[in-house]
Amino acid sequence: MTVDYDAPRRPAVETEEPSLDELAGRRIDSSGAVPDLDEADAVESYELPGADLSDEELTFRVVPKQPDEFTCSSCFLVQHRSRLALGRSGTVICTDCV
Repeated sequence: MTVDYDAPRRPAVETEEPSLDELAGRRIDSSGAVPDLDEADAVESYELPGADLSDEELTFRVVPKQPDEFTCSSCFLVQHRSRLALGRSGTVICTDCV
């Protein structure tokens, strides 16, 4: 049996979906009850659990650039030498930026 894939498809079971006009009417009816909120009030009322980080200090170890690494002259990320690709006029660029 051959199937014509270009022919319009019709669902096997006809479902009764609301028309676009009905959906638009519902949206207008339900949008009338939107409360007037100020963004500053919303931010002030939202509090993260355990968010008091005033006494905290961020500490992490900074590793200097290794001899087998380079800094891309386009994105300025430190990359491994295996990701090196020379750009125009001999600039040092990573493979992502080429």
